Amino acid sequence: MDQNTERESLKEQMGRIIEEARMILPGIQALFGFQAIAVFNDRFEKLPVYAQDCHAAALALVVVAIALVMLPAAYHRLAEPGQVSMHAIKISSRAICYALAPLAAGLALDIAVVLYMVTGSDMGSAAGGLAAFLLLIGTWFVFPLHARRHRR
Repeated sequence: MDQNTERESLKEQMGRIIEEARMILPGIQALFGFQAIAVFNDRFEKLPVYAQDCHAAALALVVVAIALVMLPAAYHRLAEPGQVSMHAIKISSRAICYALAPLAAGLALDIAVVLYMVTGSDMGSAAGGLAAFLLLIGTWFVFPLHARRHRR
């Protein structure tokens, strides 16, 4: 740690993790809501079965992301009420980080489905979904890990 950084207490770390979860969760919940109602749209029935399956997989991945984002608050309340440990910090921090992977995959799958609906192109929609996935993984994992590696 250099002179430009400062250590947080365990309480501050847990507070920040819970705060991050609170910032992420409403967006994921809104996405889930839009995903859930999409199946009731007339155009959804006209999609090829594989596109409907992609949407169902995206919905499941977003549920996994929601579960992981909610884990820190649940763990704190149920496993360690009234206290904060380094173990809880590690579990909670990892849960928030791990939630981003299924969220990226779910978003990418649904982007591919939307692009198929707009273009009718299997290849174009797959390329768009893959590009979205790579962008999200790059900004959420590759860039931060690269920055951490070069700070040491």
